[in-house]
Amino acid sequence: MNFNLSEEEMMLEALADRFAAERYDIERRRAYQAQPHGFSQENWDMLAEFGLMAAPVSTEHGGLGLTAGAMVTLFMALGRGLVVEPLCESVLVGARLLLAGADESLAGPWAEDLCAGRRRVALAHAEAARTVATTARDMRISGEKHCVPAAIGADAFIVSAADEQGVGLYLVAADAPGLSITPWRMIDGSVAGLLRFDDAPAGHRLNGGLELLDAIMPLADLARAAEAVGVMQRIFDESLEYLRTRSQFNTALGRFQAIQHRMVAHYAALEQSKALINSALVAEGQDGFAQAVHGARAFISQVSVELGHDMIQFHGGMGVTDELSIGHGHKRLVLLSRWPESPLAQLDRYAQEAA
Repeated sequence: MNFNLSEEEMMLEALADRFAAERYDIERRRAYQAQPHGFSQENWDMLAEFGLMAAPVSTEHGGLGLTAGAMVTLFMALGRGLVVEPLCESVLVGARLLLAGADESLAGPWAEDLCAGRRRVALAHAEAARTVATTARDMRISGEKHCVPAAIGADAFIVSAADEQGVGLYLVAADAPGLSITPWRMIDGSVAGLLRFDDAPAGHRLNGGLELLDAIMPLADLARAAEAVGVMQRIFDESLEYLRTRSQFNTALGRFQAIQHRMVAHYAALEQSKALINSALVAEGQDGFAQAVHGARAFISQVSVELGHDMIQFHGGMGVTDELSIGHGHKRLVLLSRWPESPLAQLDRYAQEAA
């Protein structure tokens, strides 16, 4: 397989890099996250104008239907820029899930607005219990979803709920009676929501249930892995430059052999992470795609946090502050490594599919 970027992928990468260069620095990033939604609506509208909302949506729903390779290129660039807009949760998960499971009567009115970024959908699936405890009876939902990323400002939620057919996915409007939303901050500063449903009415039951969710998630997980690699590259490069210029005992830190060995180990892990993402891309469209994604995420989730720890240590006390991108990047890596599953859970999925 040729891993050189196509013209389309190079354009996406350049677009994302330019967006981050012009719109992002640490001060502005903090300002974006301080907003009620946890990101900038102006940036969101700009990304929509660039066509990034439509990029992963199928052409039959008015999107561009770009490949997994294009999504990897895009999210690596967004990771390098430490971009906070929730493209993965709102588009790769929410929009694609709604359009894939909706009847034409529902998909039609939503498709154009989702591709244009005018409306957002969030997946409400995670619960404190290991199984789905939220229930649905006669199209009314009761229960609680404790962690819904990108929930604040969303127009609707796709809610998993147990019903007489097993577990279904229901579309619930954000302003539905009986639904309350409590915002809370995650470790990286992004805003999630605690959703409580008290006999809240659902507008539609999507086709496919959890099987549809399993079909949608591998591309989103691959994008999360690619974003993590982009963040790793950003903080590794900045730390390398710091070690070359920061002196101790009249010697550049980068000249100490112990530090050199640790940087080489992290460089190797970074290259292995890129190789595992490429391995998953080779399997795109095949039965082994999801397995390859789980394997890549299990490895990247582990080594990314280890890399972040060392980059912080090399910077000393400044590394944990919000004054440097190192701290911002590491917090994002911690979240990406644990959401929506821990590295061990991802490794278990890899092993189960390999059996």
